[in-house]
Amino acid sequence: MTTQTQKIPAPAVAPAKRQSSAILTGHRFAGPLFASPALIGLAIFLVAPFVLAVVLSFYRVQLNSPRPARFIGFEQYTRLFTDPDLSAAFGQALLNNFTFALIVVPVQTVLALGLAVLVNRKLRGMVVFRTFIFMPLVFPLALTAVIWRLIYSRGDEGLLNALLGLFSGGALSSHDWLGSPSTALGSIIVMSIWQSVSFQMIIVLAALQSVPTELYEAAALDRANKWQQFINVTVPGIRNTLIFVALITTIFSFRLFDQVYLLSRSGSVDRGSTETVMTQIINTGFDNNNVGQAAAMTVIFMLIITMIAIIQRAAVRQRGGV
Repeated sequence: MTTQTQKIPAPAVAPAKRQSSAILTGHRFAGPLFASPALIGLAIFLVAPFVLAVVLSFYRVQLNSPRPARFIGFEQYTRLFTDPDLSAAFGQALLNNFTFALIVVPVQTVLALGLAVLVNRKLRGMVVFRTFIFMPLVFPLALTAVIWRLIYSRGDEGLLNALLGLFSGGALSSHDWLGSPSTALGSIIVMSIWQSVSFQMIIVLAALQSVPTELYEAAALDRANKWQQFINVTVPGIRNTLIFVALITTIFSFRLFDQVYLLSRSGSVDRGSTETVMTQIINTGFDNNNVGQAAAMTVIFMLIITMIAIIQRAAVRQRGGV
């Protein structure tokens, strides 16, 4: 009996430990394994192009030229800040980018919140309203540019000019919305908000529907009106989502390129007031055949956007955000 009692526990414990150790080892590699596709994608499509841009910025490179690339050190960066013509154009493009972001980020975030609150309500005809709100999101950007080109057309044939002339009784004369320096960037801002606000609205709408209804019931028992419920329940409940929307809208604002490029290709657009850093990089690299200078602009612009994102995120964390 004594011999059988000593032999029973020994073979049962060892496999259990080996199995537990195998599971722990598998869990240890599960995280890196699942994250590896995203990390590989970031390395290929973000890190590698940025490193290549840094390398190209130290060379004089011309496309379709038989001459090899020549190392010139920091000359591209020096010219970017000391050459009067080049620095003035780069500074104006940066100013246009900042102006665009300062207007679009708050307006688009507030508008997305308002539309999400409206769409979240169960009202008659909401299906039709939702269709009109989501419609710009599914339109190709080229089609959007054509539509807004017709709206902003100069002369009486433009839709906006025709409407203003109709409602003012002819008091307002026709205006060249894209060709005038005073209204060109504002026209692109309106077009961008109309085309992009539905994307931010979907994110905010998902956050609104995750706020527990018990919180609204408790606020109603405390005799809080609708505005007080919105300020004290809804906004704190979707605070992190609003911060995320503001962050991605800021990054998208500094990436402004498609709208300006498509509208400028289809008609006369005032270049000085609408040129952004992205359009300047494309023009310098491919139209002017100066790849090294375009790479230097890309590196500086990337560093500026990274600093803005870090400052914005640090400011949000100090206020208790994500």
